[in-house]
Amino acid sequence: MRFPLGEHRAPGFWPLAIVFGLFVLFLYGPMITIFVLSFQGPEGGLTFPLRGVSLHWFQKLAEGLGTVDIGAAFRRSLMLGTVVMLFTVVLSVLAGLAFRKKLKGGNAVFFITVASLIMPSIIVSLGIGLQFRLLDTGIKDVLTAMDATGTLENYGTALGLLTSALGAHLTWTLPFGLLIMFAVFNRFNPAYEEAARDLGATPWQSFQHVVLPLIGPSIVGIGMFGFTLSWDEIARTSQAIGDVNTLPLELQGLTSTVTTPSIYALGTVTTIVSFAVMGIALGAAALLRRRSARKK
Repeated sequence: MRFPLGEHRAPGFWPLAIVFGLFVLFLYGPMITIFVLSFQGPEGGLTFPLRGVSLHWFQKLAEGLGTVDIGAAFRRSLMLGTVVMLFTVVLSVLAGLAFRKKLKGGNAVFFITVASLIMPSIIVSLGIGLQFRLLDTGIKDVLTAMDATGTLENYGTALGLLTSALGAHLTWTLPFGLLIMFAVFNRFNPAYEEAARDLGATPWQSFQHVVLPLIGPSIVGIGMFGFTLSWDEIARTSQAIGDVNTLPLELQGLTSTVTTPSIYALGTVTTIVSFAVMGIALGAAALLRRRSARKK
């Protein structure tokens, strides 16, 4: 709201503005500090003041950080985040469509689904890891009973990136996707679908040409949530990933061994990826809104 020249603001405006400014500084200050320190010169350290400005530590990051394969961890996180995003979008949309009608036991299913949000993440990870270890034991017992020696020797574990880790991440991303989709369909006007059916559209055509364009921006938002929540997840991954590590787990381990600004460079790269995904999502949502407005 713009104030005419000479008009004074309310007495509480400036104290609240200062509090808000301090909150923003507290929220984004650490991230900005990491960004700045990642551009230290070759002689720079982990603290201020800056000793030159360069891309030296990004070059060191590209060369590798000791025995840690950052490139492989980056690719694993990228692949896992993409798969989690796809599963979150598809399952959330299907659940949203299903819950538009009164379902027997639907409330119980809903509360069970969102219950993982209030469970400690490390407990969820431990539980999933234990389940898959029990599964490993069962599979090995079956292979032993079948005398499948060759298969038993080659069998490792069911724990993995796209098995236990995928399930662990979905316990975190799916509740958010469901809550968003339920909110979207709660305010969705079914008259649009009825009009399409009156014109002879099949249920699939009605969904494809009427419902999907209208909920498209929300689907993009769910995809963004799914990827970004998976991209930096540590606690739910730690006990359910198996023999490999995602990038956040590698980053957590490096904080105690790497004593150069390379660790800041890695943090900057991962943050840029997150911002890039958010930018793509916001751009796609805006494009879908424009297309929907033109069709109207």
